[in-house]
Amino acid sequence: MDLTHKLLFAALVIFAAAIDGTQAAAMVSGAVYCDQCKDGQRSLFDYPLSGTKVTITCSDGNGQVTMSREETTNAFGTYVMRFDGTPDLSNCNAQVSGRGEGSNDCGATAGPAQKLRLMFRMFGMEIFGVDSLLSEPVQPMSFCPKSSNPVPAPVVTPTRPSGSTPPSRSPPTFRLPPLPRLPPLPPLPPMPPLPFSKASACSHQYWTQPEYKCYWRVLNPETKVSLIFGPLAARRYGTDMTLWESLGGRGDPYKTLMREATTALLNSYNSLQFPYNSVGVVTHTNWALMGSTRGVLITALRFIRANSGSGGLTCNLTPCK
Repeated sequence: MDLTHKLLFAALVIFAAAIDGTQAAAMVSGAVYCDQCKDGQRSLFDYPLSGTKVTITCSDGNGQVTMSREETTNAFGTYVMRFDGTPDLSNCNAQVSGRGEGSNDCGATAGPAQKLRLMFRMFGMEIFGVDSLLSEPVQPMSFCPKSSNPVPAPVVTPTRPSGSTPPSRSPPTFRLPPLPRLPPLPPLPPMPPLPFSKASACSHQYWTQPEYKCYWRVLNPETKVSLIFGPLAARRYGTDMTLWESLGGRGDPYKTLMREATTALLNSYNSLQFPYNSVGVVTHTNWALMGSTRGVLITALRFIRANSGSGGLTCNLTPCK
């Protein structure tokens, strides 16, 4: 970590300590998948659904609804909801409630509701998880495996004249069902100049230099922040900010958070050994946006440490040819 990042690190620690503690709140997170084979469970054929509406409903002992909240999944098919205070979420369920833009033909039927599960509780903060929610098409896809328990056909026993010798029976033959065809795979982006498995962590200054622009393969610099990070980012940063513009954010905790979150996302796509994966970057950013300014600073500080190579990582970008 160079001198500039050390000074920024110290300043953020002092600033974070001077802000009041976080208020009590409860957060719920989960994901929605397209159950292409309509088997009621996650499989390798399923994929995350973006833009799908999810409703959390809470009821009392008599089954009367006491609270309801709706949210939309982001580009990665995940959603996060925040409840101020410490509401009783022990009798709450989450379920797909609406067809979204990214659901295509997979919004015909919503899967079963899932109960909220308490994952973490400390200092008035509660975090709940939800098992994967499913949305199904009208019919299973053609590449899905057939049922392993087909209904047997009725057996018809032929009659034979009395006194005749029964014919010899040949042993039954068994035929294995044909293997299912895999769905077509999306085209993979070209490999970067360095092996993807090599450890690397680069600060935001690297990602804005023209000689490293060839490493923007998975993400487009003109992609909107709201499309990648979801509705919470759209409310905070608007719908026009691009990923490239977010890298110039400074002078404000929320701008600093988005600058470092975009940098961490680029690093996660460039190196398997980066401390955060792409889904983790988006999830931590949304949790920070739902909390206090202190939480925003802490999350930004953690991203800065990861992006500056804390733990011995160096930036392995080489100038593009």
